[in-house]
Amino acid sequence: MTEAVAAPKLTRKDFTSDQEVRWCPGCGDYAILAQMQKILPEVGVAREDIVFISGIGCSSRFPYYMNTYGIHSIHGRAPTLATGLKLANPRLSVWVITGDGDGLSIGGNHLLHCLRRNVDIKIILFNNRIYGLTKGQYSPTSLPGHRTKTTPMGSVDYAFNPLSVALGAEATFVARTQDTNIKHLSEVLNRAARHKGTAFVEIFQTCVVYHEHAWDHTTDPETRDDNVVFMEEGQPLVFGRNRDKGLRMKGFEPEVVALDGGVRESELLVHQTGLANTSYAYMLSRMENPHFPLPFGVLRDVSRPTYDGLVDIQVAQAVEKQGAGKLANLYRSSDLWEVK
Repeated sequence: MTEAVAAPKLTRKDFTSDQEVRWCPGCGDYAILAQMQKILPEVGVAREDIVFISGIGCSSRFPYYMNTYGIHSIHGRAPTLATGLKLANPRLSVWVITGDGDGLSIGGNHLLHCLRRNVDIKIILFNNRIYGLTKGQYSPTSLPGHRTKTTPMGSVDYAFNPLSVALGAEATFVARTQDTNIKHLSEVLNRAARHKGTAFVEIFQTCVVYHEHAWDHTTDPETRDDNVVFMEEGQPLVFGRNRDKGLRMKGFEPEVVALDGGVRESELLVHQTGLANTSYAYMLSRMENPHFPLPFGVLRDVSRPTYDGLVDIQVAQAVEKQGAGKLANLYRSSDLWEVK
């Protein structure tokens, strides 16, 4: 009897392509790429079973730098291609790499329907609050008043909140992390990779050329601890440089309280990712600076049948009932006409 040969253990180097990485020096994309290459060997999926699909934007160079299969698609349509690919080959681990412009502007509708269907793919949205590739126009996540080449007097748009959009579409996994916090970034990507269903991850990413100060309040050592709250399953929502602040409910609204002012940790909100109702997670997504700390971590992680899984069941039922069929018969199954 021939003994089974164990598959070789992969490393980050195995997922690094031979292509020169061409992003601006200091771009946050480098850190995201490095952590993706680092976590994939831990996930244990063979390289030939992994596909990265992107649209248009700086982030969309990503597939070139991964030593896996990849598709550089058209603007905003990566979720559509990913859906078709997952249906055609359910075995594949399919990742969509997109940005706040590609995913939430021209690709917004495609993103929404992929999320609501719960296709078993991973969507990683790089959010730098600007259009970088096309040289600094405002994006769907740019804040009101932001001045760019296309908004010289300041944007009058209300900004999209990517987490709220994903939760509104009832995505089964929703999380936020940041390019500069590589430990947290690695943990979130690893958890997303193992989720069965659509995993949506927003990454705060810095465009050092056109919007270098977009996330200063979450990276500056002097202020960041008071501006972010890291959520852990089953733990109270505590934050602050001295962990002296917390979040609790006041009626139907959250409020920030000081723990040194007579408030006990037992009075605070305890984080739960597995709630079927999206109300709690949506409330967290609406906490925005400067009134509240920005939530980092997994907001929602629930189980629900996947779109591709349900389609597979339907196909199996149809084959069982009608047989496998023949393509030639399908061609001749409807009205025919002759062109002379």
